[in-house]
Amino acid sequence: MSALHETLLQTTNGAQLLIQCLLNENVNTIFGYPGGAVIPIYDALYDCAEITHILTRHEQAAVHAADGYARVTGRPGVALVTSGPGATNAVTGIANAFMDSVPLVVLTGQVSTDLIGRDSFQEVNIFGMTMDITKHNYVVLDIADLPRIIKEAFHIASTGRPGPVLIDLPKNIMNAKSNLQPLDQVSIRGYDHTPPISDEIVRVIHDRLSSAKRPVIIAGGGVVSSGASQQLHCLAEKIGIPIVNTLMGIGSFPTDHPLYLGMLGMHGTYAANRAVHQADLLISLGVRFNDRLSGKIKSFSPNSWKIHVDIDNAEFNKNIPVDLAVQGNISHLLSKLIPLVNQSTMSSLSEWANETTAWQRKVPHFTAESGHLSPQEVIQLLSKYTSGEAIVATDVGQHQIWTAHHYKFIRPRSFLTSGGLGTMGFGFPAAIGAAIADGNGPIICITGDGSFQMNLQELMTAVDYQLPIKIAILNNGYLGMVRQWQQLFYDRRYSSVQISSPDFVTFAQAYGVKGLRAQSLDEADAIIQESLATPGPVLMEFNVREEQNVYPMVPPGESNDRMILNGD
Repeated sequence: MSALHETLLQTTNGAQLLIQCLLNENVNTIFGYPGGAVIPIYDALYDCAEITHILTRHEQAAVHAADGYARVTGRPGVALVTSGPGATNAVTGIANAFMDSVPLVVLTGQVSTDLIGRDSFQEVNIFGMTMDITKHNYVVLDIADLPRIIKEAFHIASTGRPGPVLIDLPKNIMNAKSNLQPLDQVSIRGYDHTPPISDEIVRVIHDRLSSAKRPVIIAGGGVVSSGASQQLHCLAEKIGIPIVNTLMGIGSFPTDHPLYLGMLGMHGTYAANRAVHQADLLISLGVRFNDRLSGKIKSFSPNSWKIHVDIDNAEFNKNIPVDLAVQGNISHLLSKLIPLVNQSTMSSLSEWANETTAWQRKVPHFTAESGHLSPQEVIQLLSKYTSGEAIVATDVGQHQIWTAHHYKFIRPRSFLTSGGLGTMGFGFPAAIGAAIADGNGPIICITGDGSFQMNLQELMTAVDYQLPIKIAILNNGYLGMVRQWQQLFYDRRYSSVQISSPDFVTFAQAYGVKGLRAQSLDEADAIIQESLATPGPVLMEFNVREEQNVYPMVPPGESNDRMILNGD
């Protein structure tokens, strides 16, 4: 081929090639914020009708929105930010996705390769900064590597244990000319993301189930990620085994099902914590056993034979010692186990199931008082008027736990919350991503007066795209969870937890959004119905009791059977 002919073929630059590669991965939405280093990419997006770019008002919000999109769809969310502060603003969102095993591909701009390492304008080593909070990351130093890197990034993000992958894109690489095309195949040496589960292992689990008198299944976020919710439902009903959830596993099993005992852990239900404590067989599916779940390690389910199934073998025996560690896909395991089990081959579990489900009525505890609006009542109304069908995003704090207890989730991928990192400011951008992913609505953001103020600028994003997000702010004038700890464990020494807020209704109106306020149960009932009947975004402010606490609660350092059930 002549040099002239080769030059004529090189009509695509790196940014255009990037867009072609994204289209090849079926990307139809990008959440982002432009800047100098990514101008070539935004120029290429200008001519791309197949990809919708959602302009957020902050890079952290862009990544959280991509995170919400990914949680709802199960596909990698894509975020695009510029170099320097754009990249560093994205770090919290990346860490949040990493802790919760959410598939993301985060594209960061970078200064030209000849300027890297010279303290150039808006230069940071985002590759180095994010090594500990990504599943993998790349710097594209040669345009010839771009198609392979994009293909690998989406494959890594979405297979095995999902997680975020970062790709750093120097500006000169995005401007370089190329005649390359996207790749259709991927091969990564040494990356075995789904090891098979042997029939022998399945038989061991079956035999243990057959002889157990008090078995319990803990369903974690891995059940949702593996798409195993229907199989879990089938197994539970087939043998009558109680189910408890982690925070990340909520929605993997219908919360209105008779066999559902609630959430496990520090703020778990009495039924869930007691059942796990008394179990003789514990089957944990896609669970990390972090400190909020397990409490005091030595006394966690002390008399059970423990089976832990997870796609990531790094989780085995990390926090809780187990008797059988099974690496593999939960859905594959259940598909092999379900045909083997039936009620006639199991020990009679009806007495155990009846006993555990009777405990459920005692908790979660709260006291409704005439003349005072309780946050739990608000969430119960939201659940009632959406029939548990909404996608609900929360921030972090008391409202997060109340939502986990009082909203009746009936399907997977409908509860979006920051479990591992505990990120205030996550809920509203995540709701935006959810609304883009599933515009059929309704999308509800349950937040606190403190959390909402961390990313309230995204109200303009919701307005721009007329997203059907109903924001429920539980305003108690405090950073509630910290205040609760200061009340219970620091003699009510309330240090820097009383927080002021703008007039949220007036704030909403300034953005062209309907703002509603309630101070009583009747008013709450009325504005929730009005909100759900109103197209587009609506902000609801609920002035709730100031010192309402989250119960049950396991005190720090105690085992899960040492719960505080109420404030007495």
